[in-house]
Amino acid sequence: MSTKQNTLPIPSTHQIIKDLYPICRSITGDGLRATLEYVQKYIGIEITEVLSGTAVFDWTVPDEWNIRDGFICNDKGDRIVDFRESNLHVVNYSEPIRGSFSLDELRPHLHTIPDQPDAIPYVTSYYKQTWGFCLSHNLLKSLEDGQYTVEIDSSLEPGSLSYGELLVPGKTDQEILVSCHCCHPSLANDNLSGIAVAMHLARHLSNQENRFSYRFIFAPGTIGAIAWLAENEDVLPQIAGGLTLANLGDSGHFNYKRSRQHDSLIDNVVSLALNDSGHRYGIRNFSPYGYDERQYCSPGIDLPVGSFTRSIHGTFSEYHTSRDNLDFVNQESLKESFALLQRVVDILEHNSVFENLNPKCEPQLGKRGLYSTTGGFAATPDYSIALLWVLNYSDGTQSLMDISVRSGIAFDTIVQAANRLRDARLIEEKTDWLAGENEV
Repeated sequence: MSTKQNTLPIPSTHQIIKDLYPICRSITGDGLRATLEYVQKYIGIEITEVLSGTAVFDWTVPDEWNIRDGFICNDKGDRIVDFRESNLHVVNYSEPIRGSFSLDELRPHLHTIPDQPDAIPYVTSYYKQTWGFCLSHNLLKSLEDGQYTVEIDSSLEPGSLSYGELLVPGKTDQEILVSCHCCHPSLANDNLSGIAVAMHLARHLSNQENRFSYRFIFAPGTIGAIAWLAENEDVLPQIAGGLTLANLGDSGHFNYKRSRQHDSLIDNVVSLALNDSGHRYGIRNFSPYGYDERQYCSPGIDLPVGSFTRSIHGTFSEYHTSRDNLDFVNQESLKESFALLQRVVDILEHNSVFENLNPKCEPQLGKRGLYSTTGGFAATPDYSIALLWVLNYSDGTQSLMDISVRSGIAFDTIVQAANRLRDARLIEEKTDWLAGENEV
């Protein structure tokens, strides 16, 4: 497990996306490794290889797929569909093929989006051997009857699946999991934006002291998360919460999907961060469809892991098409997404549970310099009211986040009040408020 801190200047989130965009990624293979090696250069992840044929719960790690070229030529020898122009042109995980086909023979292997006639779809066939090409519907309509030369120069043979992992250690062994999938080729929002923002968040956390430990997972979708879970069951009891990250660079408003546990620590923290953000947002309940939160939240695992996105998968027309390109993501949205996640971390790091050491009636705050000696509720600022809220609800069960939500007072003001009351020895922090929390 890598905990290495890398001081190499990290590119902007948008530059990371530009750097990784040309690489043909899949759930295995050299493109996936190249992507992970890029991430490793900036945040020092450890790359793990899981051999083809390895059983991971009910799944088996598939053979490794690599591709060098792929094209369809007309009878003049012109490449009318060319992998070198877009790696979306070849169905991901296509088996090798070479031959001459009539248009009628070729049609079952051609994929388009009729209602987006200029877009190239993203199509995969990971677990059923076949081959195919993706192209715009307008191009397909322009093809004439005749013979076409087809070649896909790929290999599908025993190898391994790769994933990357970074642990940023904190003062306790309780962990927050941050996971993003890294198997999609040339799709800027889904999910290069998740990779880029996760890299910046990892660098940010590595440069400060944290109470929680933070574990970052960069893995191919579904099979990668399943492989990581199968190989790391001993780590799971330490995970106090987590997020999957995707679609963070578009102009849509923020969306959060709760964990299967519905009201876990991470669910409530993200809800508070969104509510305080000033941005439009949506919150929806868990469903067993989406990104890898469905693996982390499977009933036999049941980790409190939610999904943080801007636009929801499948709800924007660019999703899984060539239109999810570098022009679709923007630096301002990426910055906002990163800032929101920083706020989530800030709440996690400053949330605590306190116990009132003087619980019988209100202690006299004025003589301790904590409260104005001039009476009158109308003249009392939020901070003074926050002192009373913290005192009243510091019963050893309510967290500062709970008090903020209940009172409607900003979390930072509640934290400020708690710190002053602690310094005055009127409340005491409970060190065991988070179940299983142990200092390391």
